[in-house]
Amino acid sequence: MPRYCLTLDLKDDPALIAEYERHHEAVWPGIRKSILNAGITAMEIYRFDNRLFMIMETDNSFSFDRKGKMDAGNAEVQEWETLMWNYQQPLKNALKGEKWVLMKQIFSL
Repeated sequence: MPRYCLTLDLKDDPALIAEYERHHEAVWPGIRKSILNAGITAMEIYRFDNRLFMIMETDNSFSFDRKGKMDAGNAEVQEWETLMWNYQQPLKNALKGEKWVLMKQIFSL
């Protein structure tokens, strides 16, 4: 199963970070469904200070392009992403509008 690791920063505000975590304790059912429908079989998000780290495991049907197209046509996903952008900030070298940035694997044991 393919695995992808991504990173993103939250705004450095403890109240906003706490609110962001509360949203992720009760992710909307339609968001969970869109993740699974895209071929993502497992997803975990970890936080240190305002830095987030996501691990995604996928089936062979998954592609970032396909997920992006599915999300663009899903009003609930667009509403969720707009809400989440209130808490998130782009990484220093992220492309314009880019949120989660794919990380390069540099070691494996």
